[in-house]
Amino acid sequence: MEAQCITLSRSKMNLQRAVFILLTFVICECAEKPHIVFIVADDLGWNDVGFRNPQMITPNLDRLAKAGVILNSSYVQPLCSPSRNCFMSGYFPYHTGLQDSVIGIDQAKHLPANLTTIPQKLKQLGYDTHMVGKWHLGFCNWKYTPTERGFDSYLGYYNGDEDYFTHVRQLSSEEVGLDFRVNKTVKRDANGTYSANVFADRAVEIIENHDNSKPLYLYLPFQSVHVPLEVPPKYENMYKNIETIKRRVYCGMVSALDEAVGNITKALEDKGLMDNLLLVFTTDNGGPTYVAANNLPLRGAKTTLWEGGTKGTGFIYSKTLLKKTGYLNTGMMHAVDWYPTLLELAGGENTDPNMDGVSQYDMLINGGHSKRNEFVYNIYDSQEAAAIRYGDLKLMQGSPGHHNGWAPLPHLGIDERVFQADNQTFPPFMLYNITADPTEHFDLSGKYPELVDMMKKRLENWKKTRVPAQDHSHVPRANPKYYGGVWSPGWC
Repeated sequence: MEAQCITLSRSKMNLQRAVFILLTFVICECAEKPHIVFIVADDLGWNDVGFRNPQMITPNLDRLAKAGVILNSSYVQPLCSPSRNCFMSGYFPYHTGLQDSVIGIDQAKHLPANLTTIPQKLKQLGYDTHMVGKWHLGFCNWKYTPTERGFDSYLGYYNGDEDYFTHVRQLSSEEVGLDFRVNKTVKRDANGTYSANVFADRAVEIIENHDNSKPLYLYLPFQSVHVPLEVPPKYENMYKNIETIKRRVYCGMVSALDEAVGNITKALEDKGLMDNLLLVFTTDNGGPTYVAANNLPLRGAKTTLWEGGTKGTGFIYSKTLLKKTGYLNTGMMHAVDWYPTLLELAGGENTDPNMDGVSQYDMLINGGHSKRNEFVYNIYDSQEAAAIRYGDLKLMQGSPGHHNGWAPLPHLGIDERVFQADNQTFPPFMLYNITADPTEHFDLSGKYPELVDMMKKRLENWKKTRVPAQDHSHVPRANPKYYGGVWSPGWC
């Protein structure tokens, strides 16, 4: 009897030990997946960072970029909703109906519900997923909002153009409302607090409360540095040498963003998450030089198909994951590539054969070659305008936009040639060699008609899969007066 008890006791101990080993294995396996922090700046110009322009005071971004990998050919869309569509879905906007402009706050446009978002995929792989910042992918129905699209938690605003301090969005004198949420609950206690500080504080809270045994995906699309141009005085005062008020405030906004990033990375270090983490930093589109941004030496601005509107300032950083660091990566990459890249980093596999994105894991992590040789800048549905890239060549059809010059630094004064360039007419097609001519000074279409014909055929093939743009009609029922003065879902 005693021997039986000893045998049963040992069996119980062995079972407990086996369970313990299994749990330890599961926890270790989960912990081995790298943490991912994906930071998006809004409307940040190509030349609006200190690692390119010594006028800018961005010590935190500079340190991370120089210790990581600066991305020199990482492309985004000309506007914010289309780029966020790419980050979240891995699809070009002309395949989701979001190719024409942004999602208006009173429009029923949205990221299609049939698409599986990157946070949804990462949750399947055991990730905790959190979002802090600007959504701008539709909110007319609750099913289109962040906590229904894969995020465990959300703090931020659903659309764009909100006041940085009051978090109110005014569309007209008759359409004014608060646009600020915690998950699905209206957030009213942040009035008077600058959004970059609200977002950084929430990100730090998420980091401090995170269970280190689980991988973290933290998506941080900041409001900064989109209009309205607003910043606490201490940041504006960092640029007293700049004469133009708009440029001075804009630069202060960049430095406020930089400080927020510094606070977040410090929290990651203190929590011990930085040792197994990939940090991505990118803008959502080129800078609006017509407001106060600086894209030099690139041509054009936000909203245009020129490089100044579509080549995004960005870098990656990691203490342990990158096999090659401290260099300028010139490999071709598009915003749609982040989805499959992060998925591979997390140990997953992209099973969607229709996805436009390709994994750039080898290029980014190992320093290998880009897997991309072509991409679509955009194919508009509302007008006969488009742009594609194939190797060194870029073909543009129709008008690339309304801001077509090489805008000087705003504080240097007005250059009339810039505004004259904005009014020029363009041939039906233009051809540029972006490798030899990254600033797009020399249209080669007249010199090489055979190359134009080849590129036109490629463009026509891309166009075959275009889907119609989503309805951009204004919906009167969206008016916040029907929802207690708050922009809210429920009208589509």
